[in-house]
Amino acid sequence: MEDKLVTLAIRTFQRAQMIKTVLEENGIETVIHNLNLEQPELAVGVRVRIKESDLPRALKIVEEMESAWELENEKSIGQQVLVPIDFADQVEKTIDFGFHFAKDMNAEIVFLYVYFSPTFTISMHNDLSTYSISDSELLRRIVSSANADVENMRNILKARIENGELPNVPFSFVLKEGVPEDQILDYCKKNKPALVVMGTHGKNISTELIGSVTAEVMESTISPVFAVPVQVSLKSPDQIKKVAYLTNFDQKDLIAIDKTIELMKSNELEIYFIHASEKNEAWSEVMLAGIKTYFANHYPKLKTHYALIGSANSPELIDDYLKAKNIDLLAFNTRRRKLFSRLFSTGLAYKLVLHSDTLLFVTHV
Repeated sequence: MEDKLVTLAIRTFQRAQMIKTVLEENGIETVIHNLNLEQPELAVGVRVRIKESDLPRALKIVEEMESAWELENEKSIGQQVLVPIDFADQVEKTIDFGFHFAKDMNAEIVFLYVYFSPTFTISMHNDLSTYSISDSELLRRIVSSANADVENMRNILKARIENGELPNVPFSFVLKEGVPEDQILDYCKKNKPALVVMGTHGKNISTELIGSVTAEVMESTISPVFAVPVQVSLKSPDQIKKVAYLTNFDQKDLIAIDKTIELMKSNELEIYFIHASEKNEAWSEVMLAGIKTYFANHYPKLKTHYALIGSANSPELIDDYLKAKNIDLLAFNTRRRKLFSRLFSTGLAYKLVLHSDTLLFVTHV
């Protein structure tokens, strides 16, 4: 019986070629499928195929290769500020914050652009003619357009740096094909950026039932996320003076608040500690007073306030408080939520992204 071919892995063209070379050095016959032979660099997700009988040995070899690559990648990558972009109107404000944070953190900026490549052939029909665009031609146009957008932004950023509009920090672009939230989360898992800076549409624009890509990243990544609504007027961290912190009286909140203060790097901060609860219990007052005492001792120059508001399930009440106090930034700590729980309950990040026009900073301690 003939030994059939099975798919060992789906990788980029360059990575697939490296795997093929190593496997064949170990006597394992390897075939790469789904290549655009004229322009192989445009092939996305090519298949590495081997004989089924070679699968156990090949899996072990590839696992060792990719573990070595991951270790090498961790050693070579310095501290990063990740800025996912889609070339929308709000991207300039997101970029401004990204550059200033990168300067303060002595980090480089990585712009992640995720483009979508349809797998079907596009056809157009009318009474006079019928024609189609082949998959390879469509992919070529999509990749070419993405590269053109990136090159245009690269030139704009260089000009803004030369004009003194942005700090002079190193930056680079990464292009990925796929679903934005999936690719952003995958990048964060592999590269562990020190901060993710993303744009949001805010409450007056965003009406999607599914929710925001930014909220999805907030609830799923291990990296801290700074969200910039399109309506916000602030452009840099040094303009942030009033910070509200939404606390659940968890000890981890103290670590998260320290991270928030460190990120802002300002001696003029005012912190408003908020606890949202449906019950106005006496112990809540005591706990908030205790937090205020803790930070008065550890940050004597820091101005602190505390308040109890109606309900954690009502983003409108939280947003009303933020407006009444002229809060520049709302920060909170959240646990990573798994897919099942996200499908059947809406997390705080989703609620606030879709109901507030205030800057958000989310940590995962």
